[in-house]
Amino acid sequence: MPGCLDGIRVLELARFQAGPRGGMLLSDLGAEVIKIEPPGGEETRKHPPVVRGQSVYFSVYNRGKKSVCLDLRSAQGKDVFAALVAKADIVLENFRPGVMGAMGFDYERLAALNRGIILVSVSGFGQYGPYRERPAFDSLGQAMSGLMSLTGQLEGKPIGTASSVVDRYTALHATIGTLAALRHRERTGEGQVVDVCLLDSALTMVEIPTSYYLATGQEGGEGGRPPYKTKDGFVVIAAAGREMAGRLMQIARGASAEGDTTPMAGSTGPDGRRALVEQWCAERTTDEVCARLQEARIPSAPVRTIPQVAQDPHLWEREMLVKMEDALAGEMYLPGATIKFSRTPARIGPVPTVGQHTNETLGTLLGYDGAKLAALHAAGAIA
Repeated sequence: MPGCLDGIRVLELARFQAGPRGGMLLSDLGAEVIKIEPPGGEETRKHPPVVRGQSVYFSVYNRGKKSVCLDLRSAQGKDVFAALVAKADIVLENFRPGVMGAMGFDYERLAALNRGIILVSVSGFGQYGPYRERPAFDSLGQAMSGLMSLTGQLEGKPIGTASSVVDRYTALHATIGTLAALRHRERTGEGQVVDVCLLDSALTMVEIPTSYYLATGQEGGEGGRPPYKTKDGFVVIAAAGREMAGRLMQIARGASAEGDTTPMAGSTGPDGRRALVEQWCAERTTDEVCARLQEARIPSAPVRTIPQVAQDPHLWEREMLVKMEDALAGEMYLPGATIKFSRTPARIGPVPTVGQHTNETLGTLLGYDGAKLAALHAAGAIA
């Protein structure tokens, strides 16, 4: 069954996470994503953790794609890529600004090859600005946006998140930008450049306290979100509305009190209210706390470990975790599609081996025969 982006072809020149995850999302939506790898494969194929010879890191962000190995440092490899651009809709890259130009494939060259091409550039700090040439990874975005200081506010020191949240946000912005550019091209026939970066994406996570500071000169606007300790674990309580806060205080105090309906945003709460809730939780198990609060229609949840999450029947029923046969590992568990469609279901494909689709893609799209492919292999232009 065709997906929403059936017929759209993406050439992905991306590695690590933010760029490849954007390509993964486009693949889930039905696009044909051709991952252009150097001979030997993209470096994260060896990135830990590794299961039976297969990188979980690579697998998660590159499932469903085709792998074509090109040596883009060679003239013949560049010629092959140029021919592929003419057959593509999107080029997705996450090099530092200027690298595509140095390779001979800046937007002007790409547009000369294909007027409708959309170039999606994912970088640390964007295609312009004082920091444009700096290399960056997720943690730099967390640090420079202020997110790290807010996350560690209650601990008194900056704390980075366990996962690369800035990379994931950036991948979403790259995907949204790509879809908007496709819509513009549908109306006009014109391609364009989509510029997204880690720092811009990270700033969206601190937009309330940043806007508050610029308006008042004061820090604030969002507090931390510490969980509550129970007899046997921790729970998160999000009494964000006035009525919810009132019900929570009625439960914690045993009776409602005037003035206790200020929303307890982030579960912190002023005027000693948190201490009351902490004491109430400490006297009960996690299950008891969640059952009582859910009965009172107050959002709450246990703080779970990864093994507990991996066994959650809700996630399995929604196919957010899927088992898939893998050429190296034999069997892998990969994330499912986060967007559900009633008519055009997302497509979750296997993890490609290095250069698995080189001959097939060049033969089908470019019409290269066996002799042409053999010559390019012998020259080291493809692998």
